[in-house]
Amino acid sequence: MPLAQPPPMGAQLLSEDTFADQRVYVTGGGTGLGKAIACEFARCGADIVVASRDAEHRQDGVNAIEAIGRRAVGVEVDIRDAGAVAESFDIVEAELGPVDVLINNAAGNFEVPAERMSANAFRTVVDIVLNGTFNCSREFASRRLQAGRGGAILNIGAPYAATGGPSTAHSAAAKAGVNNLTWSLAVEWAPDDIRINTLAPGYFPEPDRSGWVSPGAALDNRNAQIAERLTTLPGGRVGEARELGWLATFLCSPFASYITGHVVVLDGANWLRRGPIGDPFEPIRESFDRRREGGP
Repeated sequence: MPLAQPPPMGAQLLSEDTFADQRVYVTGGGTGLGKAIACEFARCGADIVVASRDAEHRQDGVNAIEAIGRRAVGVEVDIRDAGAVAESFDIVEAELGPVDVLINNAAGNFEVPAERMSANAFRTVVDIVLNGTFNCSREFASRRLQAGRGGAILNIGAPYAATGGPSTAHSAAAKAGVNNLTWSLAVEWAPDDIRINTLAPGYFPEPDRSGWVSPGAALDNRNAQIAERLTTLPGGRVGEARELGWLATFLCSPFASYITGHVVVLDGANWLRRGPIGDPFEPIRESFDRRREGGP
């Protein structure tokens, strides 16, 4: 029997005014889990900044927030560029007011064996995931420190940051760096009431991003991949996007005011499942090629 299903969509962990009169800046907030997190903050009373390089994604995010009845603004930003990040915060402050909560969700990732990965591919993912997280965090904290106000930062990490990730060496290394950044900045900024944590989600299929199965796979093969994936999960099910949103809002809320410097894994115990005798081993090149060809 799998882990119980969460409460239905629309159920709220926190009250509707938990983040009233606050602005939440979400990188990559127009699609997937970023949008789910942004929507949950909106349900708790926040106005939302949807930060993305893609105009269509920004508009999708803004539309979703406005449908909930909250204000939203989309800002174009490349988080790899510290100057562009600063400019985006200026725009937000002029339109909505100062940012109170930062969600570092934007990321880059794709599966490829390390020897087939270009130097540019490695550099790009690290630049987005690690450098982008630092650029946004530093800009946010600098402004809060100057204003003499606290705040909350939530980084979106990955469970494999603690173990390494075959075929995702670039992302695993960058996410490990994000964990270390979280621990370091938590100590530095705690005296100023700026908290920072990392939330590491496991398998969360997204309605507008289905990267947890092979791209282009035929329906039968996709279903086979999904069935196979479920057999590897101790909880017997994948996560629901709203579960991520609930935990994100809690970690940034006043109810978590003594929680900082933590990496919280949300994956139904999947990252802990290794025992004395592991699963059958398959070299990553063979696994990658098989899945790329649409196999289970």
